[in-house]
Amino acid sequence: MKLSKFTLKIPKDAGWLLPGLEVKRWFILIITGALMAAIGLCIITNLRPVYSLIKMIMNLTQMLPPEIIGWFLIVSGALVFIIGWLKTNYSILDVNNERNRHIVLEDLYRRRKLNRGPKIVAIGGGTGLSTMLKGIKKITNNITAIVTVGDDGGSSGKLREELGVLPPGDIRSCLAALADDEDLVTKLFQYRFKDCAGLSGHSFGNLFITAMCAITGNMVKAVQESSKVLSIRGRVLPSTLDDMRLVAEMEDGSIIKGESNIPESGKKIKRLFTEPDDCKPLEDAIHAIHDADLIILGPGSLYTSVIPNLLINDISKAVSEAKAKKIYVCNIMTQPGETDGFKVSDHLKTIISHAKYEKITDAVLVNTKLPEELIAPYKDAGSIPVEVDYDEINKMGIEIVQKNLIEDKRFEDGHSSFVRHSPGRLARIIYYWYRKKEKEKN
Repeated sequence: MKLSKFTLKIPKDAGWLLPGLEVKRWFILIITGALMAAIGLCIITNLRPVYSLIKMIMNLTQMLPPEIIGWFLIVSGALVFIIGWLKTNYSILDVNNERNRHIVLEDLYRRRKLNRGPKIVAIGGGTGLSTMLKGIKKITNNITAIVTVGDDGGSSGKLREELGVLPPGDIRSCLAALADDEDLVTKLFQYRFKDCAGLSGHSFGNLFITAMCAITGNMVKAVQESSKVLSIRGRVLPSTLDDMRLVAEMEDGSIIKGESNIPESGKKIKRLFTEPDDCKPLEDAIHAIHDADLIILGPGSLYTSVIPNLLINDISKAVSEAKAKKIYVCNIMTQPGETDGFKVSDHLKTIISHAKYEKITDAVLVNTKLPEELIAPYKDAGSIPVEVDYDEINKMGIEIVQKNLIEDKRFEDGHSSFVRHSPGRLARIIYYWYRKKEKEKN
């Protein structure tokens, strides 16, 4: 299923007759109504128009075979009707050129198909979650992104401290990921001010969501209204509306407070917890988890993006009890200050120990291919590829799914290329794994 390169292989407006658009049924209904009205008109006029029409057709049949005349009238009538119907709808929609008409048709086709897609819940935060959502939205419209609200750095941290709002940064990134990437409004939402007194470092989207919070009264309503502006596929939910702060106990016994401070401490994390320790989840998030067909954890920073959501007890409990298929997307590289020296099994054990429930995931998705030229710059920064320790993972009863997950395009950060998950590959592999499991179940 590859909708990202969807192309209609049919002539012009005949695409409206494609299966799944739910348009042909209305054609039939309109034709039926038109015939009923025509019959009624004939009855009122004592059927005289019908007699005249039949007489004309009988004269024509003397010159041409009846089959030719019949099919000619059927095809001509259908074409006239469809053209009239389309022109009426184009006029109502104010679609005034062929390119825009094609876009309307493609959007309708995609929406109908994607509306039938699986119900997917993606849990995490940061760049990893938003990257994955860009691919997932091409598989289904039934997406719920549950996003951590523990961020206290950058623009989000400033707005949180100065205005008392939940950090909007990760939520903004997910909203933009689920929107149309080519939409000007989406680019505006992601725009970050530079060299501007008072606004420097802030993104327009963060300010917009913060303003929406003030107008609507809370983050949930603010995100709902922002979603309408961006016309996103699916929905984005904060994991909690409580003022959740991340706190880490390090192995030397010291306590580090604040998401942005934890990776910078240079110490190994023993455990992560929240203040307050009894954060209440959003009810819609719990309902989405219970109703899901597929639950995805990650990708993203283990301690500061994935685990914070599972520290909310009702969320981790709901994930454990959910009948959905569950998969964890492991990071490609270790993260200095968080997962130094971690293997895949270490990621899994850390998630399970913090969630306090065993059935958090059925499988783990890991990357298999990493060019040597990309590894060297990471080693200099204290980061190495995450090792897949098969025996230990198998002991845990968790399935290993291995594929090439990295983006072929090279991104530049200063003077070195860096590794990113490919949104398309990630989404397709997860979806194929889900479909395989569904077939095995049936």
